[in-house]
Amino acid sequence: MDAIRLLGIRDTPLSVDEVLAAVGDQGAGGTTLFVGTVRDHDHGEAVTLLSYSAHPTAEAELRRVAEKVAADFPGTLLAAVHRVGDLRIGDRAVIVAVAAAHRGEAFEASRRLIDDLKREVPIWKHQRFADGTAEWVGSCG
Repeated sequence: MDAIRLLGIRDTPLSVDEVLAAVGDQGAGGTTLFVGTVRDHDHGEAVTLLSYSAHPTAEAELRRVAEKVAADFPGTLLAAVHRVGDLRIGDRAVIVAVAAAHRGEAFEASRRLIDDLKREVPIWKHQRFADGTAEWVGSCG
């Protein structure tokens, strides 16, 4: 059975139910869920809108990241989806779920998956602030 149950870069709203269902398994004693949402501020400034853009290789890079996490955490089930396009305050930008036999592995693998996704997958955020300024933030190094 493939450890990677769901991956995607999407321009449509993300579903927590879909991501949780993807990692559902009777052998899993622990499932973690991380939901990243658009907040109303950053750097002490009011945020009005975010736009995410992805490089054409982003989905392949997401798969590479997930495969590495799966290899480092045998027995885990993984799912990760990231949104692109214009998002409003409160919209879901990213959802990651990991299921494992025990909670410790689920927590560790989930933390690693979201951190590596943010660091290595070529997705960029364009933030617009209430004062009219804007900035680009790289989601990968």
